[in-house]
Amino acid sequence: MLTLDHVVKRFGGVVATNDVSLTFPNESLSAIIGPNGAGKTTLFNLITGHLVPTSGSIRFEGDEIAGMKPAAIVRKGIGRAFQVASIFGSLTVEQSLAVAVTAHERRAFSLGGAFRNHTIRRRTEELVDLLQLNHVAQRISGEISHGDQKLLDVGLALALRPKLLLLDEPAAGMGPDERWQMMDTVKRLWKSENMTLIFIEHDIDLVFQTAEMIHVLRYGSVLASGTAEHIRGHPEVIEAYLGTEVTHEETEVAL
Repeated sequence: MLTLDHVVKRFGGVVATNDVSLTFPNESLSAIIGPNGAGKTTLFNLITGHLVPTSGSIRFEGDEIAGMKPAAIVRKGIGRAFQVASIFGSLTVEQSLAVAVTAHERRAFSLGGAFRNHTIRRRTEELVDLLQLNHVAQRISGEISHGDQKLLDVGLALALRPKLLLLDEPAAGMGPDERWQMMDTVKRLWKSENMTLIFIEHDIDLVFQTAEMIHVLRYGSVLASGTAEHIRGHPEVIEAYLGTEVTHEETEVAL
């Protein structure tokens, strides 16, 4: 589905992404983790066209996308939800989703026209149900809870029917219970939509319980890749997160 081959991104003398080679299979669920400044968001910006690699290749379904405009990459089937929810704050939840569905259908938008169109109305209702946002569907988006705004942001990306969805810290800013609920929702959406999903997350417990494959970045480079079991016991990953040598028992608690 997605392959990064020796990708480098320099900002002057700073190497933000350093020779990154990764492969994300079709319909896989992967996490990218790493300390602050490891290059995680830079990697997402490279994949989505908001940044252009200094060198290297990024291929999506076999086609080179490095250097393409963000809108063209979206049309190829890559969607993204951001760490800070980007929503239509003055519209209702249902109207916001209808806007995104209309954009996917390449139609001119009007509130009345959107809901008179059977295809747009049906897809909007599907998304409201899928995201379990029925209880706030008629509320103004800017007035709903932080957690529901994050879900709506994911819904706006899903409205474009992406083959690959990138989520930048989907559980950021939430309480403990909300965080687990969000990641349960992410996993449910991944299964129901039959898509490839990659997410960035700092909460290691959430990552271990959610991702099939975990990629660890440090200083812009890939430090390790593997399953939760492999990453949990990886000595360099432990050191990168904790900055010290620890026992296996301490690792189980810390990670």
